[in-house]
Amino acid sequence: MEVLDIIKPENQVFCKSQLMTDTPLSYCPGCGHGTANNLIMEVIDEMGISEDTIGVAPVGCSVLAYDFMNIDMTQAAHGRAPAVATAIVRTWPEKYVFTYQGDGDLAAIGTAETIHACNRGENMVIFFINNGIYGMTGGQMAPTTLEGMKSSTSPYGREIATMGSPLKITELIANLPGVYSVSRHALHTHKHVRKAKIAIRQAFENTRLKKGLSFIEILSNCNSGWKMTPNDANEWMVENMFPYFPLGDIKVEGKLKV
Repeated sequence: MEVLDIIKPENQVFCKSQLMTDTPLSYCPGCGHGTANNLIMEVIDEMGISEDTIGVAPVGCSVLAYDFMNIDMTQAAHGRAPAVATAIVRTWPEKYVFTYQGDGDLAAIGTAETIHACNRGENMVIFFINNGIYGMTGGQMAPTTLEGMKSSTSPYGREIATMGSPLKITELIANLPGVYSVSRHALHTHKHVRKAKIAIRQAFENTRLKKGLSFIEILSNCNSGWKMTPNDANEWMVENMFPYFPLGDIKVEGKLKV
């Protein structure tokens, strides 16, 4: 069978979401951000809610998300996405609102905004991309940087005695009463991508049902910041990040998973 014989719509197993623009992605090749962007847009498209969805992107690797996502988007100052999203939710409660944030943005610069939006149970979705580093600004140590992990501001590795332990902000958030669902995922294999998509769909369904805040953490590599090839970065992520940040559901339908 020639290649052209199998290039038919019924044989297609993957395509770019119609809600992703044709603008070339600014993310580094091998990074998980592009896959995360596409998954969110796929779910919004499949749910038929593109006209009723508003995304908020702050400073960080996601700073140009409005160029890639063909829905209504607005920008927020560094760390302030949950505050901006709160204003949108309060103004247009019938809309589907989400933020898309990195670990430095969400767990350091925007810790206050994140914690209080979650504690209030704002009816929104927060997507938290955790790559253990400040990716866009030069590879500095982030709250999620692992012990011993090198960065431009911890060239000898993170030292717990002086720099503290990596912050498990997702587990912290799960304990807040306003948060309805919390889960952690990865995108380095097809299996993990499918699981993440199911979680994203459920999060937007929670918004539809006015259940409150849904929080999805996605572990990603940062091959540029980690100074590795994409494959090596994925292997490092599995071997080092997964044990400290285990994948799976943390809170379901308002109840913590034991």
